[in-house]
Amino acid sequence: MTPRLILLIVAALLLAGPAAAGPRTVAVTFDDLPYQGEGRRLCDRDQALALTGEFLTMLVPLDAHATAFVNEGKVCEAGRDEILPAILDLWLDAGVALGNHTFSHINIHQTTAEAWLDDVDRGAEVTRSVLAARGQILHWFRHPYLFTGETAEKHDAMAAGLATRGYDVAPVTIDNNDWMFAALYRRAEAAGDPALMARIGTAYVAHMTTVLDHWEPYSAELTGGREPAQVLLLHANSLNRDWYPQIHALYLARGYRFVSLETALADPIYQHADTYVRANGVSWLHRWTFSDGRPIRWEPEPPAWIVEAYEAAN
Repeated sequence: MTPRLILLIVAALLLAGPAAAGPRTVAVTFDDLPYQGEGRRLCDRDQALALTGEFLTMLVPLDAHATAFVNEGKVCEAGRDEILPAILDLWLDAGVALGNHTFSHINIHQTTAEAWLDDVDRGAEVTRSVLAARGQILHWFRHPYLFTGETAEKHDAMAAGLATRGYDVAPVTIDNNDWMFAALYRRAEAAGDPALMARIGTAYVAHMTTVLDHWEPYSAELTGGREPAQVLLLHANSLNRDWYPQIHALYLARGYRFVSLETALADPIYQHADTYVRANGVSWLHRWTFSDGRPIRWEPEPPAWIVEAYEAAN
């Protein structure tokens, strides 16, 4: 454990709530590879490798056992066959597992199940070949926006299509709106405003504490008091490049052990019935609560000034 991480854990202990009586585990996942940005497509190989390298330089020492989900369409078509394999190899060299997040981060609410599955297939082309070169298979899948179909017909067609293709769906239990903080952080970064970047980052870490205070007891209600293995949704972006170490320290301070996605999904909770069919993307904890016939208790929103700034800019 590095001296910096020790200092971060000490700081996190000041924010952390009481640790659970039993062991806590979490699988960390990062969506929107190669890199999340507003309309950003990576077209320059050196820039793409630099962004990836910076993120992994942060992540590797933390031993997070992460899984990352790829949108192949985030790389320009002209250079995709050269740039994307080089980027994905860096993630794999860092020990990060890879999954499919569709080609274009497609919104199922705006298309058909057939077109959505076509986008799933297109999103596997490069990733599958990169994994195959290492003797691995592509089997993880993460739904864009956590949308699983707003009608029963779409939901069932999507689920059947994924199963036919051999995918294992990666659920999310801890959702947290990091994308909203990240959008503001990118703008502050582009404006050269480090004070605002620090304010946003500090608010992000505090918000992550608040949402854990909600998710931990809420999840235990599904299992008779035992907190199940959690799956944390984050995104590969400059916010987490700079602030994920503090999030990681926060989890350590609350008694979590970082595990692979495969290990987390071995928890029996992930076999729970899911009858949730709605036009929004929500935590699987909400889906299971709904399926049990109990009222959903929604997680805390980001601070009002973050929400207002985001809405004003969009």
